[in-house]
Amino acid sequence: MNKKYPSKVSYGLLIFIFVIFFAPFIFDLIDNGFEQNILVKMVFPIILYGFILYLFFSTAYTIDDGLLKIKFGFFSFRSIDINEITEISKTDNILSSPAPSFDRIEIKYGKFGSVIISPRNKISFTKDLVQLNPKIKSNLIENQ
Repeated sequence: MNKKYPSKVSYGLLIFIFVIFFAPFIFDLIDNGFEQNILVKMVFPIILYGFILYLFFSTAYTIDDGLLKIKFGFFSFRSIDINEITEISKTDNILSSPAPSFDRIEIKYGKFGSVIISPRNKISFTKDLVQLNPKIKSNLIENQ
């Protein structure tokens, strides 16, 4: 099985980040009007926000040859052997992770391994993992 699952993206999170990055410039524009140096000040935040957009929209999770591969932009995480996955559950944990959405699941593997991700279609993703490893406990599909 070779299946790729794109990540779900929280647009509210993107708007929040946008406001954090650009609110000071909006207030500067209101106070001082348009000045040429404001464009120079905005170059770095625009580039950084563009990078964040790239990371958010290029995040994907791939099931390939018995491995779960996680790609967050051009960053690749260590592949997880699907046979080592013990549990999949919904989580509200907001720790930094390759999950650009607040609608997240936690995958536990090995003795102490854990990763939080946000596939767009969590149910289908979980069913595919359980199909490859029926020992996985999941409260996402048991209620389906």
